[in-house]
Amino acid sequence: MGDSVQLFEDRRIRTAWDAEKEEWYFSIIDVVAVLADNERPRKYWSDLKSKLKDEGSELSEKIGQLKMKAEDGKMRLTDVADTEQLLRIIQSIPSPKAEPFKRWLAAVGRERIEDSDE
Repeated sequence: MGDSVQLFEDRRIRTAWDAEKEEWYFSIIDVVAVLADNERPRKYWSDLKSKLKDEGSELSEKIGQLKMKAEDGKMRLTDVADTEQLLRIIQSIPSPKAEPFKRWLAAVGRERIEDSDE
């Protein structure tokens, strides 16, 4: 699995590419930090995860974890979502950045497909 950092409006989004599944995984905390514009994205995600579970969503049960480089440079487990899961999470976060972020998400996927075709 290849780790990288993508930029959305100059904000870092940690990502990992699973070549076997041909799927991107995104750090949910990084996405929440951008969309919710919240100083405590981990707390926001924790609350949102609980809310989704209370509403009967199975999404939180399907969320995986991967080791990604944290701000302090250490590799730490973080919740990650594939593109489909991330789109569901985005729908649950009221944000004016949601639509631009969805377009960015599509562009990231398109770039990877074009790279693999070369």
